[in-house]
Amino acid sequence: MPHPLAVIGAPSSAGAYAPGQEKAPQALRAAGLIEKLRGHGLGVEDRGDVAGFRWRADAETPRAMNLDAVARVARATAVHVAAALSKGARPLVLGGDCTVEIGTVAGARATGESVGLVYVDFDTDLNTPESTTDGALDWMGVAHLLGIEGATPELVNLGSHAPLLGPDQVLFFGNGNSTLAERRVIEANRMVQVPATEVAADPAAAARFVLADWAQRFDRLLIHLDVDVLDFLDLPLAENTRRNVGLKLDQLMIALTLLLAAPNFAALTICEVNPDHGATDGSTLATFVDALADSFAEARRIRTAALRAAT
Repeated sequence: MPHPLAVIGAPSSAGAYAPGQEKAPQALRAAGLIEKLRGHGLGVEDRGDVAGFRWRADAETPRAMNLDAVARVARATAVHVAAALSKGARPLVLGGDCTVEIGTVAGARATGESVGLVYVDFDTDLNTPESTTDGALDWMGVAHLLGIEGATPELVNLGSHAPLLGPDQVLFFGNGNSTLAERRVIEANRMVQVPATEVAADPAAAARFVLADWAQRFDRLLIHLDVDVLDFLDLPLAENTRRNVGLKLDQLMIALTLLLAAPNFAALTICEVNPDHGATDGSTLATFVDALADSFAEARRIRTAALRAAT
């Protein structure tokens, strides 16, 4: 089957605020993700996990906690992503916190092709150790991808390119929370945004806006999905427990399906799933896994239909 999915686990909460996300890759598998994808007739190869890390307080680098572990996990993820892409597979990276995306991007850039990143996240992750004091690198990931002032060299220089991306290669989708420092970066660089309010109003139109022009400029389209883009009351799954803001699950999946159907879609990275949240019977994770598998299957149908129409 062309373009099989290569599942890569990155069980790390190194960049987070607390432990939990390091459990996500195994929890998603236990909820039946692999079987449900295969049940839709999708080719799936489970490539296992990179060596992970459980969050701990780091007094030695308090404004960039667990930096060494974040960099190690990202580098290992990059190796696996590059290998999967070189063999024609589409990586499905199961994080972990949002710093895992640095590894996915580094792996994609190693192939030498142009890369665009749709960053589906309620936050824009443009903080740096200089602009915020809490030390959680998981809301600094994009700042390190772009190499903005104040970012740590260990992460900026992690891949074959430094910085890994330019501002025109990142599109914020579903965002609704940015610090003043982040807003200044967005405005200064004229970064493209499709805010959560617009996505919620018409998820399909929001996705089509991305695909109509912006996404077509790149050889490989990467999608980052931080599940905190979801309203925690609708699906209590994310590390962040914000309520009554963000997207409903069905709104997210309408948009995600269309993004996954893009001809140049290359990799999806899922971040910030905390298995300790949600229902104790596992139904919250099961709901998400079902929706994700359905989304991949529908995206394949859309892509196949478009290819047939073109010929």
